Amino acid sequence: MKLILALDAGTTGVRTVAFDDQLNVVDEAYRELTQHFPSPGEVEHDPLEITDLAVSTLREVTIRQRGEGHQIVALGITNQRETTVGFDRASGELFQRAIVWQDRRTAELCSELQAQGHARDVRATTGLVIDSYFSATKMKWMLDSGLADRARTPSFATVDTWLLWCLTAGVDGGVFLTEPSNASRTMLMDLVTLDWSPTMTRLFGVERTMLSDIRQSSGNFGAVSERVVAELAGVPVTGVLGDQQSALFGQACFVPGLVKATYGTGAFLLANVGDAVPNVVDGLLTTVAWDLGDYGPTTYALEGSAFVAGAAVQWLRDLGFIETSSDLEALALSVENSAGVQFVPAFTGLGSPFWKPLARGAISGLSRGVGRGEIARALVEALAYQVRAMTDAFRDGGVAVKELRADGGAAAMDLLLQLQATNSRVDVLRCSTLEATARGAASIAGLAIGQWASLDALADRWQSSQRFQPEDPLFVDAGYQTWCGALERA
Repeated sequence: MKLILALDAGTTGVRTVAFDDQLNVVDEAYRELTQHFPSPGEVEHDPLEITDLAVSTLREVTIRQRGEGHQIVALGITNQRETTVGFDRASGELFQRAIVWQDRRTAELCSELQAQGHARDVRATTGLVIDSYFSATKMKWMLDSGLADRARTPSFATVDTWLLWCLTAGVDGGVFLTEPSNASRTMLMDLVTLDWSPTMTRLFGVERTMLSDIRQSSGNFGAVSERVVAELAGVPVTGVLGDQQSALFGQACFVPGLVKATYGTGAFLLANVGDAVPNVVDGLLTTVAWDLGDYGPTTYALEGSAFVAGAAVQWLRDLGFIETSSDLEALALSVENSAGVQFVPAFTGLGSPFWKPLARGAISGLSRGVGRGEIARALVEALAYQVRAMTDAFRDGGVAVKELRADGGAAAMDLLLQLQATNSRVDVLRCSTLEATARGAASIAGLAIGQWASLDALADRWQSSQRFQPEDPLFVDAGYQTWCGALERA
């Protein structure tokens, strides 16, 4: 078979998935990524570890599949988006560990920029709000800290650009490129021109030479170097998408109005809104979904982002509250309700539609009658409530949400998806593969080499495995109002 690999460099781990020409998963390999928390509110990753995990998972899958006689014809990359790597492109030396999208160290800088009256220009140019979430504030922090002063070729990269550079030989000629779905998350790209905005680069003190060129999302980004992954030498990288846009693509949301919800480290809701930059919607972000170049027009999306979803499940696991993340649903189902417990997973602030960077996590409503089951159920409810707040914002902004196509690790929970359907008043469809992010990267890479003839051909291959329909909302409405009160206290 001719296989396409998807390299999915996420927030908590790195995965390589092999897909056949029907977009069936043939093989995969996964490695967990170390999380570093230097101080409260700070989150970092080691870029060299990201590269090592990428190489090891690529090699593992490739060796197995070539051993079976199969051919690897292309590679697609998808990645955690706003996380920022600072390094010297001449030497490969890192300024420090990568600053992760969840990191809040630039909250004070964001407050200063807002007080100076820059919010309107930032919103109009980039579609984003001034928040620590995005890459530009992280770049400015590194520059202001003097970390780039000694570099001969100071450079900043999102994770897609870093991996492309490393896989194509790094200091020995690696390509330094990105594409619009990732570039639109930096707070530096103009949504209309699809290029770096001179106004934004001046505002954040980032020189144009420090940034990669922006290419269309589907096309030839260079070939894997023999020195980096010998087993993949010469295989072209033909598609790149940020992880949430990749999930939108993998869920075949190719026409305006289709919406996907991904329950990963965070919870992310994206709606395809067509080929024109949409009007601003309060509480939501405007972003580029993808730029297909010869294969179709640039597509835009509205996005809601909750910073913590699966990360809260991982937190309970790491505390010893549950043994594995998959134990959460059974524990939550062991009780009839949460007994008044409210879980606010604002470990790194609140995202859409609240945008409260200084909010922090809280568990309230505790009594002696509360046990592990009630706390587990309160967390599952909170995951549904966070997405409900976003679907309400979509409706308030005039976007009709007809159904949610769900993916991500937590979407394996029937309880969560049923609660989501009832809370958001829409049918929720579970994707036949929860790895929609990797599927999107493989799909867009295959489109560039003619593996699939069109978006229609890809849409024909999308299937749901289960549909959840809204039930009587009386109790979830009451719970949601109580949860909103807990938000105010957090």
